[in-house]
Order: sequence, then structure tokens, then C-alpha cells
Amino acid sequence: DVQLVESGGGSVQAGGSLTLSCATSGKSYGMYCMAWFRQAPGKEREGVAATGGTPYTTYADSVKGRFTISKDSVENILHLQMNNLKPEDTAMYYCAASWSAPWECGTNENGYKFWGQGTQVTVS
Repeated sequence: DVQLVESGGGSVQAGGSLTLSCATSGKSYGMYCMAWFRQAPGKEREGVAATGGTPYTTYADSVKGRFTISKDSVENILHLQMNNLKPEDTAMYYCAASWSAPWECGTNENGYKFWGQGTQVTVS
């Protein structure tokens, strides 16, 4: 089994920056797709960004130009650099992974098999 553990969440002021990380453990051979999802209170979970490694990356329209997803393919550590944070970015952020091909990595939650426990991001 593959385990995903998110970290880096916290409380920041609007306009600030925060970086989330997702570490993997267990067997992860052939796991090319990793992504970030988020869920705010009273809302459905939504895709934020996904990557299979350069150049296979995609972002939700709401975060384009502000968030950057990156993956350390050697250690299988996923990062999400979040800049110019807004109150509407407040949510529980989840890391997800799958064994899909890099060019198939997207922000559809149905494409992911493994999930982390989440890390809270609060923007005021």
C-alpha cells in the first residue's frame, strides 16, 4: 500500500504565501500522477492542481497564476507553492496519487486511488 502525508498547512493573512508538501511511503513504483484537492466547509471537494512531472501539469482556473505544483520524482514528494492567498482558498487540502500515465494526470478526483489525511489552510 501507498501512504500519503500532507504537511505545511496553517493560518496566513490574505496576500501571503504558504507551501504544502506531500510525502509518500510504502510501495510507490509506477505512481506517476500526483495532485492536490481541497474541500471547504459546506462545499464539495475540488481539484486544485495535478502533475505527472514536467510538462504534464494542470491547474484549476481559480488558482492559475497563483499556485505552483511540483514533484520530486526521485523521492516522490509533492509540493504546492501558494502565493497571493485569498480567503476563498481556505479549505482542507488533500494530496492524492495514482498509477496513471503522466499525460493522463488531471484534477478529476475519480482518477486517484490513494489519498492523504489532509492539512488545513486558513486565510483571513
